[in-house]
Amino acid sequence: MEYRKLGASDLEVTVLTFGAWAAGGWMWGGTERQEAVDAIKAAYDHGMTSIDTAPIYGQGLSEEIVGEAIKGIPRDKVQILTKYGMRWDLAKGDFAMHSQDNQGNPIDVYKYAGRESIIKECEDSLRRLGTDYIDLYQIHWPDSTTPIQETMEAVAQLLKEGKIRQAGVSNYNVAQMQEAEKYVTLASNQVPYSMVNRGIEADVVPYCLEHNKAILAYSPLERGLLTGKIKPGHHFNEGDHRAQLPVYQPQSLEKVNAFLNKIKPLADDKNATLGQLVLRWTIAQPGITIALVGARNAEQTIQNAKAMDVQLSQEEISFMTEELNKLDLPK
Repeated sequence: MEYRKLGASDLEVTVLTFGAWAAGGWMWGGTERQEAVDAIKAAYDHGMTSIDTAPIYGQGLSEEIVGEAIKGIPRDKVQILTKYGMRWDLAKGDFAMHSQDNQGNPIDVYKYAGRESIIKECEDSLRRLGTDYIDLYQIHWPDSTTPIQETMEAVAQLLKEGKIRQAGVSNYNVAQMQEAEKYVTLASNQVPYSMVNRGIEADVVPYCLEHNKAILAYSPLERGLLTGKIKPGHHFNEGDHRAQLPVYQPQSLEKVNAFLNKIKPLADDKNATLGQLVLRWTIAQPGITIALVGARNAEQTIQNAKAMDVQLSQEEISFMTEELNKLDLPK
């Protein structure tokens, strides 16, 4: 497995990093805890030693699962990336959504990144993860109710105390990154990016390339769509958020599957799955440092890790990009 540095920091993470959102079950129709633990253990065994999670994923469950999975592994052999700023237990901040927990109980989620809240969240995450430091600590979403200065000064305090190694942001635009940089040195920005979601190429990618900031691409398989396993008419379990997304509507599913059929011969030629081919394309794109890939069980993890065995020439990458550019998805 290849490692890449996050920006100008000394933190190296695996180019394919385990994304533990689905492992927490929240918005994914629940989770099977032991399968999630096994998925993370399989990731480590196959070279994916970096794990990205967040408190909101399962309202603490994802972090607990990560902590259980890495117990017994030397701490310096894994890189833990987690987040702050999404509260389901505090009615304060920038209202995000009405949702449900994994038991179907209604919850309200708020984006909140006030100083005291961040300090508390960090302590809670350390306890759930079973560790005394976090490798990369990221604000989950911008909070319009709290000045960025207050947020980042709290993060700077955690850096000084050694509770976190590096500071990052998630879902920040360029202006927000520039403001945050006045108070703390950012290692990275975690943003959505996939073959069918390339909006960051217009601004975030050029900024990060110019200022040596890493980009952590989340949902590179577009929540499973780009594996080719989700066809028009697919039935989603109750509580699965994907059913409402525009790219999962019938017309979009037809167009995306037509594109995947065009590149499938390339995957077949390399004895690879579509998902593996897509992941390889993603981490070859300018400015994309790592790709976060989730899995619900060990077999899915192993298949994701095998993407690193796929070799692509520049001509093959260009072919896929050219076919992508012809893809006209409904807005």
